[in-house]
Amino acid sequence: MMKQRPIWNSHAAGAVLGLVLLLTFVLTGHGLGASGAPTAIAAAAANVVAPAATQANDYLGWMVEGGRNPLNSWITWEVIGVALGALAAAWWSGHLRVRLEGPPRANNSGRLALALAGGILSGFGARVSAGCTSGLGLSGSATLATAGFVFLIGFFGAGVLTGLLTRRMWK
Repeated sequence: MMKQRPIWNSHAAGAVLGLVLLLTFVLTGHGLGASGAPTAIAAAAANVVAPAATQANDYLGWMVEGGRNPLNSWITWEVIGVALGALAAAWWSGHLRVRLEGPPRANNSGRLALALAGGILSGFGARVSAGCTSGLGLSGSATLATAGFVFLIGFFGAGVLTGLLTRRMWK
């Protein structure tokens, strides 16, 4: 078994994330984001199954018009890179484990159900607000967009409220 290395200091990790965000703006002309990748995957899959319906769809159609492949978008490659980078970092640090985290009183199926419900709600919220925590929160706030700050306040507020409402349920 590989020796575990310490996890990064949160301040150092935040500074590196800020530099990565700045570098992303400088090199690509846009910030970070992630919630567009599942939409691109859905558009590509829908275009294979029902191309005419996908092209006529107001939400997905623009992604496939003119024979465009939505999987060639920067956001898809960014998400793939983040996943591979996270896997490599977990392996390198000795923290790579397959486990189900969650409330101590919940069993594995309950934890999976909570993770699925939370993921669906977060994904829905990201699409409704036109961005996720990285795209709208980080990148939007970095450009001083009002929507970025409103999103972050709402996101953290909802997290605090959910934590307070469910705290006794899972101890």
